[in-house]
Amino acid sequence: MQIVPVHIGRVGQAIMKTSRPGQFGLGLVLFAALALPLSGCSSSGIGASAFGSNSVAIAELEAGAATTPQVALVKARGHFRNSDFGHSAAYYKKAVELAPENAEGYFGLAASYDRLGRFDLSDRAYAALAKLSTPSVQYHNNLGYSYMLRGDLKRALASFRHAERLDPDNIVVANNLQLLADAANSTGA
Repeated sequence: MQIVPVHIGRVGQAIMKTSRPGQFGLGLVLFAALALPLSGCSSSGIGASAFGSNSVAIAELEAGAATTPQVALVKARGHFRNSDFGHSAAYYKKAVELAPENAEGYFGLAASYDRLGRFDLSDRAYAALAKLSTPSVQYHNNLGYSYMLRGDLKRALASFRHAERLDPDNIVVANNLQLLADAANSTGA
């Protein structure tokens, strides 16, 4: 079973609703601990700084840290699950350097960069993914989540709606659409 970073839905939404303003960081930690191991590739956020303001830098890997794409992916998934996005980004980057046609590596790289608030780099990873194959439900869902992290609710909605058209029964997409609606209602957007 492969675990690929996924932008959330219902669990993250529930945590966000129950977190008081001063406890948002605790809600994020609880979300990461509970939701990320269960997800396929999505996240959650309300505005530009909700989840995307992680100040952790992209880690530098030692020479020989991962010699095959498979090893790099295993290490990247583990770091992502543990909310160590600096290291997950470094290992996903290594995976795509070793296997440039590996979509999972680009999904993980983009999601890691999103969580680090490095949207300039996540945009590059999403662009590389779009060139690899026809953008999927996962692609549009994750791109929508990236826009939501940036606070660009209009583009987030467009991406989530595209994902919904591709798979109307996808619960992750439905949850992210609800999360986006809640975010729009709370910000008056």
